[in-house]
Amino acid sequence: MERDETIIVGGGIGGLSAALMLSRAGLRVRVLEQADEFAEIGAGLQLAPNATRLLHRHGLLDDLLDTAVQPRQLLAMNALSGQKLTALDLEQVRSRYGAPYIVMHRHDLLDVLVRHCRKEPSLALETAKQVTTVEDVGDHVVVACEDGSTYRSEVLIGADGLSSTVRPLVVDDELQPTGYVAYRGAVPLETVERHSDLDAVVVWIGPGMHFVQYPLRRGELYNQVAVFRSEEYRQGRQDWGTPEELDRVFSAACEAIRVPLRSLWRDRRWPMHDRPPASRWSVGRVTLLGDAAHPMLQYLAQGACQAIQDAAALAEELPRLPRTGPWPAGDVAAALRGYERRRLAQASRVQRTARIWGDIWHVDGLAMALRDEAFRLRAEDDFSRIDWLWEDTERSQP
Repeated sequence: MERDETIIVGGGIGGLSAALMLSRAGLRVRVLEQADEFAEIGAGLQLAPNATRLLHRHGLLDDLLDTAVQPRQLLAMNALSGQKLTALDLEQVRSRYGAPYIVMHRHDLLDVLVRHCRKEPSLALETAKQVTTVEDVGDHVVVACEDGSTYRSEVLIGADGLSSTVRPLVVDDELQPTGYVAYRGAVPLETVERHSDLDAVVVWIGPGMHFVQYPLRRGELYNQVAVFRSEEYRQGRQDWGTPEELDRVFSAACEAIRVPLRSLWRDRRWPMHDRPPASRWSVGRVTLLGDAAHPMLQYLAQGACQAIQDAAALAEELPRLPRTGPWPAGDVAAALRGYERRRLAQASRVQRTARIWGDIWHVDGLAMALRDEAFRLRAEDDFSRIDWLWEDTERSQP
C-alpha cells in the first residue's frame, strides 16, 4: 500500500489550514473527515492579526475579505448597567501588526479553505471517514476507519477537536466541565429586534454571564453568543443549562441584552469544557493541532487563530524531512520537536490567559466595581496587554 507523507484526522479550520500549507510546501497530504461534508456550525468567529497575517502570506486573505467584516473597535460593556467600560481601537491594527482584525461566518472561512485545497494535486480530501484506530508501528502510522478502509503515512496529525480520538495516544487526561454553557445564533440582521454598534465587536460582561455581538457576511447576518454559569449544573442536574435557565440568568441584564437575546437559537446549546495545557503534543510519528492539542476557553477569541498558527508552524518543520524514501523515525521526532518549540509555550499561555480573562469577566460585587474602574482608566489605543498575542513572532523563529 502506498503511503501518504501526512494524514490529517479532522477537516475543520485547523486541519484544512495545515493540509493546504503542507501540500503547498510539497508534501503529499490526505485529510480524513468524519462528517459527510466539510461544514461548520452556522456561527461567527474572530480572526486577529496573528492569524490574518498568516492567511495573507498563504494567499487566502483577499478571498476571505469578500465576505468578512472589519470592525472598527472591540467594545466592552457592563451587562447589568449597560455602561461602556473600555474599547480597543481596531483601526490601528493593520499598521501596527501588519494584518487586519476581521470577523466572519465559520462556514465562509471553511469554504475558502476547501476551494483552495481542491486545487492542490498532492492533497486528497475524504469525507465520511470515521477513524477508529491509529497505530504507530515504528516506521509508519496505520489508520483504520469504520468503513473498513486503511491508510498508512509517515506522520499523522490529530486535528479532530476537543473530543479528539487521536489525543489519547499522546496525552492522558480528561475533559473538564466548567459549569458554563453557551447559546449561539447567526441570523439575518433584520430579524434582530435590537442590535449594538455594527462597527464593533461588543462584549457585555457581568456576574457569571457574558453576551457577545457582531455582524457577519458583509453585515447581512448578526452573530450573538450568550454564555452563563449554570446553577443547575452546580446542583447536579443532568439536563442543565436549559433555555429556561438562560432566560432566568439574563433577566438581570440590561434591556440592550434582554431584547436581542430573543433571537438566539434555543434548540441547541454548547456545554463548555476545558483541558489543562499539555506538556507535549507529539509521540513518535503522531502529533496534535488546534483544539486537539490545546483546547481553550473563548475569552480571547483565539481558538481558530491558534490552530492556524499551528498549521503554519508544521508547514515550516515537516518539509525539512527527506524528500526521497521513508522518513526515519529520528528525523520525524526532530521535526515534531521543532513544531512544539515554535508553538507549545505560546498556545499554553493563551490557554491559561483565557481562563484568567473568564474569571475577570464574570466577577460580582466589589470585584466587579474594581474591574470596571480599571477598564475605564485604560486608554483605547493601549495595546500593551495584547502585543504578546498579536505581534509577528513567526519571522523570528529559527
